[in-house]
Formats: sequence, C-alpha cells, structure tokens
Amino acid sequence: MIDLPRRLATETLGTAMLLATVVGSGIMAETLTQDVALALLCNTLATGAILVVLITMLGPISGAHFNPAVSLVMALRGELTRGELVLYGLVQIIGGLIGVWLAHAMFAQPLLQASRHIRTGSSQWLSEGVATFGLVAVILAGIRFRADAIPWLVGLYITAAYWFTASTSFANPAVTVARALSDTFAGIRPVDAPLFIVAQFLGALLALALMGWLLQPQAKTS
Repeated sequence: MIDLPRRLATETLGTAMLLATVVGSGIMAETLTQDVALALLCNTLATGAILVVLITMLGPISGAHFNPAVSLVMALRGELTRGELVLYGLVQIIGGLIGVWLAHAMFAQPLLQASRHIRTGSSQWLSEGVATFGLVAVILAGIRFRADAIPWLVGLYITAAYWFTASTSFANPAVTVARALSDTFAGIRPVDAPLFIVAQFLGALLALALMGWLLQPQAKTS
C-alpha cells in the first residue's frame, strides 16, 4: 500500500484540480455566453472529463476519492481506518478550497468570496441524495465488476447527473463547502450548504446498504 503522506497529498491535489475545473469552467462559460443551458453544458463536459483523467491518474495512489462521502463509505467497508478517514476528509476540503482560489486567481477574481447562488428546498435536497446515492452505487458496482472502467463510469455518471438532478449533482461534501466560497456560476450560498451535505451523506449510506446486499456473492448450492 502507498504510504499515507503520499495518499493525502494525492487527495489534496486531485480535489484541488477537480474544483479548479468545476469553478473555472463555470466562470469561462458564464463569460462566453448568456445562454444558461449552454453554460451548464460546458461546465458539465469539463467536469466529467476531468474526473476521468484524475481517477485514471491518481486512483492507483490514493483511491481517488476526492469526496468525504466516498471516503466514509470506504471506511465503513474497512478500506480506511478512522484516523485515515478524518485525514482524507480534511485534505479533501483543503484541496477543494485551493482549487476554488486557483480558479478565482486564473480569472482575475477576488480570492475570497461567498456565493449568493440560492440552492435550497426539498427538491434540491432530494436531488443531492439521489446524486450521491447513484455515484456511490456506480463506484461499488464498478469495484465489483469492472474496476478498470471506474474512471469512465464516474465521469459519465456525473455528466448525466448534472442534467437529471435539480441540484446539478454536487454529490460531494468537499465540493459543496468549496463552491459555497465562490460567487460564480457553480456557487451555492453558505447557508444552503449544510442540508446539501446531510443529503449527500444520507444518499451515500443508503447506497452502501443497498449495494452491499445486491452485490454480495451468490452462495453456491450443492
């Protein structure tokens, strides 16, 4: 197994690159077009593409979680210790903030911001639960059946979920925290973030429970 410092550095780097892409592509799209649907499409394609790249590059080092909800699921599966789970979550949040600040700097925006983008209500919370449920289900099924395809499975799932969920599929507590500090296309008001995060963790835990049952090996009969 790769030593913990390198795994933590990888989770920091990967989450930073993910958020720089999410926020940076949102700023670019908003700059180039007034068409909200087109801007969302641009944001979606960049996010799905970078996930394929990052998981392929960094997965062999840290598992490429870049997501505290995914790390929690892996810890409950016995793949991370409690201490590792805490450290993974911490560096994912730090990496997310670095990525947001990097995106702001690249587009000559103030580094420190607070989003004013309203994202609240039962449909949004349900969407985040569904989005995170689907993400974790895809990962667990991928591990079971096609581990080599996980980068594409995750990238394609998030690309789809941007469009079939009302919340545009944050599906990640670290992403939610970081996007709360960006008053741009991808942002979410800080006051709206906590219930998004609760829904994300609940969706992840539900996926773990259901997929644990669905994916258990079939007992051999005599």
